Order: sequence, then C-alpha cells, then structure tokens
Amino acid sequence: MRGRCGKGARTVVLAALVLLLASTRWEGAKARPVAWGHLGAGSSQRARNVVMVMCDAFDGRLTFYPGNQTVILPFINFMKRYGTVFLNAYTNSPICCPSRAAMWSGLFTHLTESWNNFKGLDPNYTTWMDLMQKHGYRTQKYGKLDYTSGHHSVSNRVEAWTRDVDFLLRQEGRPMVNLTGNKTFVRVMEKDWQNTDKAASWIRKEATNFSQPFVLYLGLNLPHPYPSPSTGENFGSSTFLTSPYWLEKVTYEAIKIPKWPPLSDMHPIDYYSSYTKNCTGQFTRKEIRDIRAFYYAMCAETDAMLGEIISALSDTGLLKRTIVIFTADHGELAMEHQQFYKMSMYEASSHVPLLVMGPSIKAHHHLSNVVSLVDIYPTMLDIARIPIPQNLSGYSLIPLLAERAEDEVSSRRLHPTWVLSEFHGCNANSSTYMLRTNKWKYIAYSDGHSVPPQLFDLSADPDELTNIATTFPEVSHSLDKKLRSIVNYPRISASVHKYNKKQFISWKQSLGQNYSNVIANLRWHQDWLKEPRKYKDAIHRWLQMNTNE
Repeated sequence: MRGRCGKGARTVVLAALVLLLASTRWEGAKARPVAWGHLGAGSSQRARNVVMVMCDAFDGRLTFYPGNQTVILPFINFMKRYGTVFLNAYTNSPICCPSRAAMWSGLFTHLTESWNNFKGLDPNYTTWMDLMQKHGYRTQKYGKLDYTSGHHSVSNRVEAWTRDVDFLLRQEGRPMVNLTGNKTFVRVMEKDWQNTDKAASWIRKEATNFSQPFVLYLGLNLPHPYPSPSTGENFGSSTFLTSPYWLEKVTYEAIKIPKWPPLSDMHPIDYYSSYTKNCTGQFTRKEIRDIRAFYYAMCAETDAMLGEIISALSDTGLLKRTIVIFTADHGELAMEHQQFYKMSMYEASSHVPLLVMGPSIKAHHHLSNVVSLVDIYPTMLDIARIPIPQNLSGYSLIPLLAERAEDEVSSRRLHPTWVLSEFHGCNANSSTYMLRTNKWKYIAYSDGHSVPPQLFDLSADPDELTNIATTFPEVSHSLDKKLRSIVNYPRISASVHKYNKKQFISWKQSLGQNYSNVIANLRWHQDWLKEPRKYKDAIHRWLQMNTNE
C-alpha cells in the first residue's frame, strides 16, 4: 500500500495510448474489430481467448449514464465504445461468496445453498473454468476468488445465524472516508495492483506463446471499502480510502445526494439493515457527498487495473482475438437508502456492471435485457463451443452479443425476461427475494406474508423511493406468482432459518459458557458489552422457540 507511480501510473498514462492504438486496429462505422473471428459454433476460426476481470462492490449504473458523468472511467468507456454494455445486469445474491458461487456454478443461490459469506461451493465443484481446461484451454486465476465455503470471519457467520433473534446490534463501524498519499500516489490498493501486475505479466510472458486458447480470471477487492482498524480489528470494513490522485477523477458537483425517508417510514428490513450498518445516526451532506466521492475514486482506481490488462493484451497483439469481460459480484449502496455496503435488493447494491468486448461482439451496443451472473457459466461454455448442460439456472448471452444473426444458434435457449436475486446473510433479518422484469422490481421476504413485499416501477421511480405494492395489488400478485414458480421461497426461507439455528447451536456448544465473551469481541461488541445479559436472554428465547421445526 505504499507504492507510488509504478505500473499503476503507467496504465493511466497508457489510457490515451490504448485508444490511439485502437484507432489503428478497428475500422468501420460500428468500430468493427479487424480480423476477429465469428462466434458461430460452426466457425473454423481459431477459438477465442477469454479474459475476465471481476471486481468487488462496483455499482453497475456507473458504466452508463448518468453514472459516467460523475467519475472518469476511461477503460470502461473504451469497452463501451468497442463492445457491448448490459444496462440491466444483476447479482444473484448481493454479497460476496454467494454471488461468486452463483457465477462460478451457473446456479441460483437456493440451489447452491450458499446462504452466507461462510457457506459457498464445495472446493471440488466443477466450474466453467474447469470445463474449459478439460476442453483444451490454458487457464489461470489471480486475485480474489471467494466462492468456496469456510472463508470470512466468525462475525459474518454469527451475524447471519442470529439475524432472527429479537435484538438490534450494530455490526459495522460508522462509514467514513480517509485520504492517503498525495497527487502522485496511484497504487492505493497495493494487493490488487500486485495481482493485476501478475496477470499482465502472464499475458506478456506466457499467453503470447500458447498454441491453444487461454482463459484468464483476475479478481479484485476494489472498490470494496477497507477495514477500519480504529474501531477494532473485527469491526467491519467501513472506510472508503483513496488518494488525491484518484479523487481528482471525480466531479463533486455531479454527485447526487440521495433522498432518505424518515426512519419511522422505512420498510422494516431497511430499518434493520440501516441500524446494523450503523447508519441511523446523523450525517451531514458533506459526509454523504465525501463517502460517495471517495467510493467513485476507488472505482476509478479499479478502472485503471482493468486498463493494465487491456494494455497488456493490446501490446502483445492478443486484444484482437480475445473476449474481455468486466463485471462485479455486487454493487455498493454508498449511502443510498441510508445504508452503505450491499445486502440489499436496491439498484445500488444489486445492479452490477457487465461489459463484453471481443471477436464479433457487437460494438458500441447497449442491451436493455435483464441478465445476471449465472449467465456467465453458459456464456463461457458457448464461447469455448462446449455443450451447455440443461440444468443450469443461467442462459448463454452469445445470442444477445453476436454481431451477426448467423453467428447465433437457433437451438440455444432464449434468455427469459426476468432475473432472480436472493439474500440470506447478515445485516438483513429476513431472507429476501427479488424478481426483476421489464420495468418492475418485486421484492418478497421470508414466508411471503409476515413481512410486507415491495414493488417499484423503475421507469417512473429509478431511485426506488416509493413502494407501490399495495397501490398495484394485481401486479404484485402476478409477480409473486411468477416468483413462486421459480423458487418456493417460503420453503427456502424456512430451510435457511433451520440451518441458521442449527449452526449457531453447534458453534455455541463448541465454546461452552465462553460464547458470550467471543461475541463481545466481534463486530457488534460495542453494543453487546453494554447489556450482555439482555442479549443472551434474547438468544436463549430464540433457541427455545420452534425447536422441532
């Protein structure tokens, strides 16, 4: 975290150079790439390489208007110019591990049973990369993977397991900003830069020599907020950290201050989330604007890492025969709806970036179709011309991306007009299910009747400020019926509730009488220590209820 210019600055400087290089390698009114092969399964062209850059907590709306008026993102804009951007791409679960489990498996969260950041896929699960390797691709991964079980802190587990307990405990440090370095300090997230360097070096030194196609994955931590050591090592990641170099990429005047309803008017799940994220206190407009500005600056640093990969592909001549994909596991609320972090179905949290550029991918193309991360799995197989299993939750995006109609295959399943996202982890005291289709977003909770649903018309209310579930009961009923046809969500909610209680009991028994002292040192320790008896009693009552369920 103490580098200065290095390769990070080189990448930023190369932004203009890459655009200049591109002008000599691309042609036509649609900026069609020269000598790129077709995507059709019957093509005799050499198989395409694939490079996927997946970051953490990137609000997908920043990849198109109005988000792109707030911060300079040259390489995302480069991908938009020469590729396709999905305007309505969503995570299948707005939290790291379950989201990535869905992406790597091609299956919805209720099928992988990745209920929280501790429970993901089995380490031996066959991912799309495993299949591509089996079919002759050279494969390489760098950086954050985070899709198998057993990771993350004890706090993540205990907070998720006890979300049904009748208490409110703040689980995060109050969101804050921190400025480091000076106007030449580029490599703020040093670990991400190191992994980016490794990936770029692999492209330059190894991939150029391969006789067979390759697939490269780079996982980044940014723009996820940083740990806040001043509040205790187990007290969450609530610091938005950047340097003056990146902050200069942000236009303060363009930053929108989100509207907040009174706490008394909040949906009950929103209130729980805002409280546990330590966001129910007073925030000045400057505090909110700074948090958002620093977050956007962190997005700019992320964009530069994407740029280093694109630069490496360009310098080696591989760019013209490589499909590049940029996406994220989820978004970042950045103080919208009086919250930060994710764990919510609001757009800032659930809407992810998805940009694709490469051989015969439509250029300068915006797609409004709703898609989600489970679609990555069949898309990767389609690119590699590997038969797609019929049991996947996702659908290949190649029919939407192919530049020419004849590049599509008529036998492919067409993507439905809806996507599903679900959440079962911490900072929300109910399982949550989101169905997104055309202009509607429908959100159901728990068993479908104990917590009121939400319905938003995103065309008329893009900020999701007015819940119209009771105003349009026929729409709510229709969407709920559709949701239940996709997933029996009351049954899934009951299964998660049972799992949470079972896991907590097992954990508590492993600690004996010491469990309260352990909790007192987790992220919520400041509240717990004030009245430990009160909260222990609440847990006891919860454990005594419905023990045979």
